[in-house]
Amino acid sequence: MSKVRIGLEIHCQLTQLKSKLFCSCIANYRNRDPNTNICPVCYGLPGSLPVLNKKAIEYACMIAIALGCDMPKNLTFARKNYFYPDLPKNFQITQYDSPGSDNNTCIGKSGKLEYISDKTVRIKRIQLEEDPGRLVHEIPASQSGGNSLAYTLIDYNRAGVALVEIVTEPDFNDPKEVRLFLNKITSILEYLNVCNTNLEGSVRCDANVSIGAGKKVEIKNVGSFKDVEKALSYEITRQKTMGLHEIEVKGETRHWDDKRKITKQSRSKEEEEDYRYFPEPDIPIIKIENEFILNLSSKMPELPDQRRKRFIENYQLSEHVSEVLINHKEIADLFEKAVKIYQSPKSISNWIVSDLMGFIDYESLEGKPLNEIIKIDEKHIAELARLVDENKINRTVAKKILTQIVNSGEMPTRIIDRSELTKIGDSKTILEFIEQVFMSEKNAINDANKNPNVANFLLGKVMQKTKGNIDPKKALEIIKKKLEEHK
Repeated sequence: MSKVRIGLEIHCQLTQLKSKLFCSCIANYRNRDPNTNICPVCYGLPGSLPVLNKKAIEYACMIAIALGCDMPKNLTFARKNYFYPDLPKNFQITQYDSPGSDNNTCIGKSGKLEYISDKTVRIKRIQLEEDPGRLVHEIPASQSGGNSLAYTLIDYNRAGVALVEIVTEPDFNDPKEVRLFLNKITSILEYLNVCNTNLEGSVRCDANVSIGAGKKVEIKNVGSFKDVEKALSYEITRQKTMGLHEIEVKGETRHWDDKRKITKQSRSKEEEEDYRYFPEPDIPIIKIENEFILNLSSKMPELPDQRRKRFIENYQLSEHVSEVLINHKEIADLFEKAVKIYQSPKSISNWIVSDLMGFIDYESLEGKPLNEIIKIDEKHIAELARLVDENKINRTVAKKILTQIVNSGEMPTRIIDRSELTKIGDSKTILEFIEQVFMSEKNAINDANKNPNVANFLLGKVMQKTKGNIDPKKALEIIKKKLEEHK
């Protein structure tokens, strides 16, 4: 059976920069009026000269270090010439290594990343370039049912924003593996604090697919990692079906149609020579000294794999729980802050992984911090875990409280005081509820000698009567004692 080969081109904006890659225009183009965040350098007007953003070099180098890439001694930029309406200059300033050349002038190459225990992907190269503008396609009249003409709007506000492109070797064979890898990459970007991956369009992915010796097909314009998986699954099926019918697969660029859930032809695939690369004459060679790399490496923040290892060693958490926590930096931060307040790592991690994460829809965060989506912080989690550990409330009640905290932001103790949800723990009160249940469940009590599960049945009735606000361990002891007396 022919082998499926998938390679990725991941584009991540350096959203933490204050300005664009080659000019002083603001990097944060979002929520601005169209075509107001652009200057002569963005347009490429005569007499304007690009000035390289030094911080962008630092951020891009940090990504290369994190992905284990070889770093160059000289960085150069090139002009990639092609006509797209979203590039006002009619060329893109990017980086380029000639095919077959041993000379590395990109930010990094020949890296690798392990994304699951037995899977490693080779990183072909990492390059720094400017993002083009944004196209907004209006629906054709034939599809909308209206009388309006089909047209495309162009917003140049994004043109010139610093973009890092991560190109992998075709080491993937399964779309699910691709999605796991993309999750790992975004996690690394979050930990490096170079890109807010929750912002719309901040991380985008193109995928190249081929089967056996067939030609490579590139899929573009995929909106989410979930859709990347769907697009790849569809494209693999399409190419296999064509092979069965002896139809040639053309080397082309296809777009993902999110509504119809299919890929559709966009244009024939360009070759290297079609872009007419040549050295960017307005940007000199940038020397990358060993001292610069060593200094940058020493300041690198803790990465996800390092944090997972520390969680296992320092907090005695399982491999699975540690992996779930570190996959989202804000969740891992929440856990560690809560542990500083109440030192019970296993209880706190259990509440976060088993309960809290069910309230979070990461695909709809859209750049908002976690505490704007759910009104909860480390103080809430620490107090909730402590109340359960101290037997002041049971887990059933605690789950109800958690739901209220997520929506209101109130502290657990305040919710308990207002709702009278404190666990009933004194033996006298518990006995009163048990006696009420014994009065109403005489048939079950008479069957106690034959059925050993009667005690648990009665406990359930007591829990139901008290709405779960009772110490189940103590209640079960009293029930068993009363059943013995009844015998």
